[in-house]
Amino acid sequence: MRDNSFGRRGFLAGAAGIAAGASLVGLSPAQAVPVADGVTKFDFPTGRRLRVLVTGDAGTGTRTQWAVADAMREFHRREPVSLALGLGDNIYESGPNSGTDAQFAAKFENPNAGLDFPWLMVLGNHDTSSVLPGDGGWLLRGNHEVEYHANSPRWWMPSRYYSVRVPEQNPVVEFFVLDLNPLAAYIPPVFSPYWAVDGQFMNEQRAWLDRAIAESTATWKIVCTHHPYLNNGPHGDAGRYEGLPIEPINGVHVKRFIEDHVIGKCQFILSGHDHSLQVLEPAIESKGTRQIVSGAAAKTVGAEPEIAPRAGHKALFESYHQLGFMVMDLTATTVDLRVCTVDVSTGATAEAFTRRLA
Repeated sequence: MRDNSFGRRGFLAGAAGIAAGASLVGLSPAQAVPVADGVTKFDFPTGRRLRVLVTGDAGTGTRTQWAVADAMREFHRREPVSLALGLGDNIYESGPNSGTDAQFAAKFENPNAGLDFPWLMVLGNHDTSSVLPGDGGWLLRGNHEVEYHANSPRWWMPSRYYSVRVPEQNPVVEFFVLDLNPLAAYIPPVFSPYWAVDGQFMNEQRAWLDRAIAESTATWKIVCTHHPYLNNGPHGDAGRYEGLPIEPINGVHVKRFIEDHVIGKCQFILSGHDHSLQVLEPAIESKGTRQIVSGAAAKTVGAEPEIAPRAGHKALFESYHQLGFMVMDLTATTVDLRVCTVDVSTGATAEAFTRRLA
């Protein structure tokens, strides 16, 4: 049984450390973590045709994660992949305890053996847990995942938020990886103004994102978050998370952040958090930006044939009871998306949806 009292003490100690000006790891791109001696990162692609695995909420180490990873390996064997996105909740249920935690091997490296390309990783609420799994109350725990960047050829998280251009020169796409956990934690960071909604961390991230998007020359601009902006699944939309009217845990600050800094400026938001597969149509409120949810790499919403969606956003595809992943093919002029579902009992993979989105 996990000692929850340790989590609470850690949370309070972390808040005190921030207040005391403790040295922190890779909070921003300017403080990016270097690669350790002896570690060689997998190279980013240099061509102008990219194939990207889009996965989320994978890090359980269970047979369901392995089943999806096996399916991705088989896909990669047939159609080689350029890189992958891990959209948060990388280490269930409560995140790692250090930058060398054995959970990184059990819940990331071993399941993904053979998928030898860069994995752009996003911090999720289960990666930053304190008292209860997924509460987001121990934000400093996320730094362990940044530390792990130095130790793994695959794992790419040089700072808590960052961007990657592919290829580096004349990019086809730029991925903007965000850390919105301070805005969506079930235990708001009331003990430390550093993590507050308008505190130093979030204000620096806002300024960085505005500048990075404005300066980007990429054809496709894709924001990667753990928490979705729009979502038909049980977690709900930002501003209505879990159907709660209580600020800030309803995600109202996530909603404001995305509306102020993302929609209308990027073509896609890719998110996990909801254990489902959703390809939503751009809505009036999203100003042409399309929300995609891929959070079924190890868990699903439920076993029922149909799960009634809450928000009712128009969707090209949605599934709440199937494990799976997505594949995004990008060129300078097109974006094609496939949804692949996985049957754990048989290992069979089906291409459940394919569409040119742009």
